[in-house]
Amino acid sequence: MKIAFHLFIVSAIVFFVGCISKNSKTEVQAETNKKTNKSITFDDFKKIKGVDNVQDVPFQLSTELDSIRFFVAPHGDSAYMQVAYNMLDNYYGFEEFDDFYSMHYSIENNIANSIEVFVLKTEFTAAFDLTLKGVKLSEIRSSTYQGTDDFENKLFDKYGTITEVSEKEFIDASRNRIDEVLVKNPSVNLKNNNWTYTDRGQEHIIDQYEKKAEEDGIFYIAYIGQSKLLGLEVFQESSDLGMESYYTFYEPTSAVRLNMYSLGYPQILATRGWISYVSSNTDVGSDFVINKYIPQEKGEENILYVNFTNFKVADDKKAFWIDNETFYAEVYPHNSAPAKGKKQRAAFIKIKLKREL
Repeated sequence: MKIAFHLFIVSAIVFFVGCISKNSKTEVQAETNKKTNKSITFDDFKKIKGVDNVQDVPFQLSTELDSIRFFVAPHGDSAYMQVAYNMLDNYYGFEEFDDFYSMHYSIENNIANSIEVFVLKTEFTAAFDLTLKGVKLSEIRSSTYQGTDDFENKLFDKYGTITEVSEKEFIDASRNRIDEVLVKNPSVNLKNNNWTYTDRGQEHIIDQYEKKAEEDGIFYIAYIGQSKLLGLEVFQESSDLGMESYYTFYEPTSAVRLNMYSLGYPQILATRGWISYVSSNTDVGSDFVINKYIPQEKGEENILYVNFTNFKVADDKKAFWIDNETFYAEVYPHNSAPAKGKKQRAAFIKIKLKREL
């Protein structure tokens, strides 16, 4: 009986101490939460110099949430305030932590009233991490088909389909490309700043200068290669100020520059006599263009022009056709951008045209 009684006493003491310990821990946690969730204002954040030039911003941040949390420090237990998302606000990312980004935020878009805040990676996406997930690829701003403009239809569906594919599918498909690969013609050479074409010992000047001064800066003309299928030489013309860049076509023996150009690297589809390209539009999204070569007119006519809105072209030289209706290209989400030490994520698309086109 004495042993049983002593065991009862010891058990009661252990239970009592355990309750005290548990209750104390709960009270401490409650006190911590109380401190963490205290009401704060913009005045609790560090004041900083606002962003004068967006080029100085390491990376942009974006979110899909209606409201976001601004933390005073890059720790989950630091104080924060809930702020409504405003699509007109700028969210400038400056530093990356384990679970947070530091962000420079201008209150009411007033640069003179800027603060440093910390936001969760789960609530924001850096520009270099953007993907095409959830993006409506078929959205277009306008199109032109066989000379007829269409500014009303906002979907690509009337011309075909567009889907995102894996990098593996893109690489595998590239092995079966049917568009022409441009190859340098040894008969085309640069002599004394003149591009020349030599045929049966006779030299033809294709273009006057490798570079020439114009109002918009120095204009460069670089030789790209020959299209044996079209019997034309392809050059890229660009300005050192980056204001213009396009591809032009020359008939070498007559040294005539044809009334043809591509804003992106040309993909030549001989089975249809098409010259196509994709390029980033300087205004919105990307352009997908198909022109038909008319040799007797030494020119081309437009078959299809589409301005896609939700992606930019990553590398137009990597685009290709695998048959008369199927086109692949490497792209980026339209708001993506690289940052120091960070590459933006490339994506890959497949355009499948309707057969009747």
